[in-house]
Amino acid sequence: MTNKLNNKMLILVFIIFCPLIFGSKNLNLFEGYWQTSSSIVLVKECNQELCAFIEEITIKGIDESKQLLDINNRNKSLRQRPLIGINLLKDFSYPDQNIKTLKNGKIYDPGRGRIFKSNLYILENGNLKVEGCFLRICGHEEWSRLK
Repeated sequence: MTNKLNNKMLILVFIIFCPLIFGSKNLNLFEGYWQTSSSIVLVKECNQELCAFIEEITIKGIDESKQLLDINNRNKSLRQRPLIGINLLKDFSYPDQNIKTLKNGKIYDPGRGRIFKSNLYILENGNLKVEGCFLRICGHEEWSRLK
């Protein structure tokens, strides 16, 4: 009888701890590849913050020699850097799983060359609403998740 009890305990312990030991890291709702109005962005964790790196520019008919550089940046010394690889997000703490709203971060808008206060929202349709605010006026863009 003791042997059967030990076997049941061992199975129970295995069932409880197996997902913790062998389970893969689940992505939070913000992580992944997103299609913006003009690029593909990879959102991921960087030093316990959320980052969003431009992976590809998707505007057709652009003058690539100018559009692939950060020519609108207010900091003149950064205007010759490539847009590919720029981190757009700052000051967003890396969220726990199932968090659908992040507030009080910052976003860089390469089209305007400015940094804005920002909020991020996962919408019911799975898209990411990216909000940028100046003073108390906010605008937003909806990014769609790429599979």
